[in-house]
Amino acid sequence: MASLAIDRRGFFADRNRAFWTLQIGGWAGYFLLRTLGGLANAMGVTFILPAILVTLTGFSITLLMAAAYRRIIRLGPAWVWSLSLLIVIAGAILFSTIEVWAHATFYRPDWRPEGIEFLGAILLTLAVLGAWTALYYGINYYLMLDEQAERFQRLEAHASRAQLEMLRYQLNPHFLFNTLNSISTLVLLGETEKANGMLSRLSSFLRYTLVGEREGLATVAQEIEALNLYLDIEKIRFGDRLRTRFAVSPAAAEARLPSLLLQPLVENAVKYAVTPSETGAELTVSARAERGRLVVEVVDDGPGIPGGIPGPSHEGTGLGLANIRERLTQIYGEDFRFELLPAAEAAPGSGNRGLRVVIDIPLQPGPVAGSRRQPNPGVLSEVVR
Repeated sequence: MASLAIDRRGFFADRNRAFWTLQIGGWAGYFLLRTLGGLANAMGVTFILPAILVTLTGFSITLLMAAAYRRIIRLGPAWVWSLSLLIVIAGAILFSTIEVWAHATFYRPDWRPEGIEFLGAILLTLAVLGAWTALYYGINYYLMLDEQAERFQRLEAHASRAQLEMLRYQLNPHFLFNTLNSISTLVLLGETEKANGMLSRLSSFLRYTLVGEREGLATVAQEIEALNLYLDIEKIRFGDRLRTRFAVSPAAAEARLPSLLLQPLVENAVKYAVTPSETGAELTVSARAERGRLVVEVVDDGPGIPGGIPGPSHEGTGLGLANIRERLTQIYGEDFRFELLPAAEAAPGSGNRGLRVVIDIPLQPGPVAGSRRQPNPGVLSEVVR
């Protein structure tokens, strides 16, 4: 973040260097203009000496003004305006006094300004110091605004990341409770081998939920591997009633998507398609890349959602679908599609038959940089076709 801020500010990345560059460059330009103006008005080479003294005076006075402005710039507007006006007036009086003295001493010893002549000198120095003050405040307020915008973006990014992490770890506790209950039942029945297998898969699945990229992205292949861990646990509970199929294209296997995005969809399918049916149901998870988009579908051949397909604003089958929609909004804004559709055309009067969930997001090719977890080649070879 710091390097991005430095690149964005460019010249003002180093404030101290920028100030001295502008200060020296500005007063050098002032000296050049005064000298050229004097020579153009046939004032002779002797005019250069008072021009040097006047330039050094202005340079020194504005350094004092900068020191004062640094102390008042963060005060309220009324204080900043009032104090700045007093400082400019005091600086202009001092500046014009030294300027008149230098001009009268080194260029026209017999000249003594009176009335309108002295007033003209003060107005000129007021204009110069006023312009310098406006430039000073303009640059510094711009930099302060830029810092605040950067700080706001950083806080917004932290808040967004925290919200994504919260949503990512919001696993349905029913799954964990059911799994632990099943393990306990297997232990009581003496089926320790099945219990150990279930516990091992649960451990691997929970480890996957804790290990991942800070932005919470994983490859489709990694998500499929996590789904296999989850489904292996559920198959111990449901046996042949739970049938699964995967269809992942090679182009989609290494695409990136929010981690643990598919698990709530499969969990809903298990809950609404497998659990209430004596014969169970078949779940199909597919992913394909088309025209720069990643399209993922979770389809079941169960009875569908009671009451029909909910609308986009409906929370659907519980926290899971609302969680998914919120995560997609956080990451992709409006550039995604999340729909619940009937899996197939239903017979007249029979209602929906099955459910098809479609997620369409921008294609982000992987693999995930710096991932500490790689997909199992054995699992990948089974699911990619």
